[in-house]
Amino acid sequence: MNHATLPTLSPEAARALADAPAWDRVTFEQKLRERGRSYHIHHPFNVMLNSGRATPEQIRGWVANRFYYQIAIPVKDAAVLSNCPDREIRRGWIQRILDHDGFEIGEVKDAGGIEAWIRLGTATGLSREEIVDLRHVVPAVKFAVDAYIHFARHAPWQEAVCSSLTELFAPEIHKQRLATWPEHYPWIDAEGLSYFRNRVSQARRDVEQGLAVTLDHFRTREQQERALTILQFKLDILWAMNDAMALRYGVNA
Repeated sequence: MNHATLPTLSPEAARALADAPAWDRVTFEQKLRERGRSYHIHHPFNVMLNSGRATPEQIRGWVANRFYYQIAIPVKDAAVLSNCPDREIRRGWIQRILDHDGFEIGEVKDAGGIEAWIRLGTATGLSREEIVDLRHVVPAVKFAVDAYIHFARHAPWQEAVCSSLTELFAPEIHKQRLATWPEHYPWIDAEGLSYFRNRVSQARRDVEQGLAVTLDHFRTREQQERALTILQFKLDILWAMNDAMALRYGVNA
């Protein structure tokens, strides 16, 4: 799947949009944020996780499958960098790769978000080996994540940036997990939840950059509608991942 395979408008609809006035920045941002109703925080599998109804097997299955998405994030961000000719954008965007892959610069070291996710996995009872060798990743999750990487590599870099705007809704889902998991799943070592704590602040910073690029680039009404389609595509990726995990592990009433 690449950017050309996203839903396209009929010629009549395209002509109508070409004549439609663009939304102002405030309205456009509001339209983007309204897509949060499709965020996977509302998926029955995720609702089960955050409401304390998940079994250890379901939690471990979720962590193991989401790891495939976690290791794809810096690959997606590297694709953005490789396509972006704007030095200032690259200087800011590269922080995302460091956040996930980790870094060691002089005396400053950060193991990064991928390592934090592995610690989450071991805190739930998974071994490091079975997390990193991807043995538990179901095919539909892999297909969905690979489609996202393919999009980021082949779409214009501004569209790849726009697809990252599911980060608009991420702090809330991380805060939910931090608020509910210690009570519902006391058998998970609290130190394993450090990934969620770190991402609350990191996601807010990332949103500011991604939102600024999107609001600056998508200026016409047709472009703005395109941005909404791209964001919905990414939301559908995340929802489809939860569909696959729900099918594999079940959803408890």
